[in-house]
Amino acid sequence: MTRFVLGLVLGLVLGSVGTYLADHPQITTAALQKPEKAAAVPAADMPVAPIAGLPNARLTPGALNPNVTQANIDSTICVRGWTRTIRPPEAYTEQLKREQIREYGYADRRLGHYEEDHLISLELGGSPTDPHNLWPEPHDVAGGWGSFTKDRLENALREMVCKHRITLAQARGAIAQNWIAAYERVFPGQPGKP
Repeated sequence: MTRFVLGLVLGLVLGSVGTYLADHPQITTAALQKPEKAAAVPAADMPVAPIAGLPNARLTPGALNPNVTQANIDSTICVRGWTRTIRPPEAYTEQLKREQIREYGYADRRLGHYEEDHLISLELGGSPTDPHNLWPEPHDVAGGWGSFTKDRLENALREMVCKHRITLAQARGAIAQNWIAAYERVFPGQPGKP
């Protein structure tokens, strides 16, 4: 990317996060570091995520890994293969996926149609095991806003953080608030992959 385009993208990401935070004063970087625990809501009382592809914010507000800070990114998230050292075991995520598919009220209960995904990715210092940072993200969503598209954004934001183009807090805020909007800012004119 040229410096101009990178500056434009960075400005859009930062401006958007700042505008969102200004409009939602209860959401702050500190709140992301210590999210309130979401109360379990019976599936009958809980609507499916308001926008397909996004988690229900009451059930999945996000949670951070306290061992990852801006000061230590070069020895944690920016080290190739580091996330493998903290990734939770599949037995844990598969059981959680079963429970959360019910909590989310998804009609499709086939486990293979979902990835038990970290809202704030491990690549951005999200909590590996906190259920408030994990949700059953569908692989296929109308418009292409499924799990594979979010993976592309996670990688791009990690690269921007590791190259010190944006801060860890800015990347976490962008992906936690609305990953689809963040994707559209980072990859303008490139829709999600169906």
